[in-house]
Amino acid sequence: MLNRADEACDLLRSHINDQHVVRIISHNDADGLTSAGIFANAISKAGGRFHVTILPRLRDSNVKELNKSRYKLFVFSDMGSGNLESISKLKGDVIIADHHQVPGDSDPEIQSDNKEIIHVNPHIYDIDGTKDVSGSGLSYLSVHELGYYELAPLALVGAYGDMQFKNGPTGINKLILDEATEHNVMRIEEDLKLAYANTQPLKKSITYTYTPPISGLSGNSLETEEFLDENGINKNETLDRITTDEYETLKDKLVEINPDIYGEVYKINNIRSELTNIEEYSNLLNSCGKNKEYTAALSIQLGRYEQFDYAQNLLAKYASTMQDGVEWIKREGSIQEQNIQYIYTEDKQQKQVAAAVSSIGIELGLLPDKPILSLMRMDNLIKVSSRTTDEMVERGVNLDVIMNQASANFNGSGGGHNIAAGATIPYNQMDNFIHLVDEMVDYQLNHN
Repeated sequence: MLNRADEACDLLRSHINDQHVVRIISHNDADGLTSAGIFANAISKAGGRFHVTILPRLRDSNVKELNKSRYKLFVFSDMGSGNLESISKLKGDVIIADHHQVPGDSDPEIQSDNKEIIHVNPHIYDIDGTKDVSGSGLSYLSVHELGYYELAPLALVGAYGDMQFKNGPTGINKLILDEATEHNVMRIEEDLKLAYANTQPLKKSITYTYTPPISGLSGNSLETEEFLDENGINKNETLDRITTDEYETLKDKLVEINPDIYGEVYKINNIRSELTNIEEYSNLLNSCGKNKEYTAALSIQLGRYEQFDYAQNLLAKYASTMQDGVEWIKREGSIQEQNIQYIYTEDKQQKQVAAAVSSIGIELGLLPDKPILSLMRMDNLIKVSSRTTDEMVERGVNLDVIMNQASANFNGSGGGHNIAAGATIPYNQMDNFIHLVDEMVDYQLNHN
């Protein structure tokens, strides 16, 4: 796969040298935004030009629109592996750097007579694109030969956003981290793994920490404030502003609740303090993506901070909306089918966080440990986000296959990873879709 990524880099370099504007199409989550950011940075540093489009989902109709343009090179990052047939019809050369599973009916090595198509996807090489490398990691590998090691942290920011650091970095993510520390662009420190630690006071930071969960405190603001007051810790300061004694007390008390709360934290060197921690950087980009503020997300990655305060405000609002979402899950729970569960919303704010809080609900023990669908109404369509756990995957559940095949039954589309996948279906087929997914999960659990 590294040789394939080097081929992509050679193709990219040739178009930069020919002064072609490179067309980048990427996903709107933290992984997709960092994927686009890596390509944009590399092209800019190499003296080239680019045009970026960020999409919530790549449809064949999006690809057909691109055919009306005269670009010589199209780069699809964190998307594209599910649209190989339509992408092969583009008039220019193509690089696809995507970690999603390739649909079973597609040829991952699809080629065209009159142009180059370089498909960088870990699943072609039996590498786990769910845990070992993300779209941003593949984007980094695809520009690696240019020698911009300072872009390695963005690859890990994206991987973190795609929940690939749950058990620490593995596979290619670990190789990228090793390279980043070797070149002194990142460091690894032992620290408390609190969310928003650099930007939110402890009373919020601890409440907003869901991974790893802090039993009794995660998602519980009143209990968190009482906990801090009882232990003599300033609840209104950020983690880096409390005294050494307060820090040691906090560490000891939190480790008693969950030992996983203290351990390796991955930090970026030579960057604004608010962006040092890859988790916080990932959350910032994710909040920009959820609010469709893609320009802010890309400009920050390019080192231009004119919209930084605005992005920080979006992050604070997103954290608060996430907490409201956890309260919603506590209050409403999920609707149970035999093998799956689901939540449904038409609320604009809840749509932003439904997928994330469904996972958190399982993590905190608020919901049963079985696959969950988040169903969000968009006019006459339903956007579906499905999540499950490592344990269910080990038992045979593959949500990528289910979302792809179930949505196709209702003239929809879908796909992703075995542990997390999405789909879009007609609103009037929602109930039928839920029942079909329930049956498919039952089949996977009992025939694997």
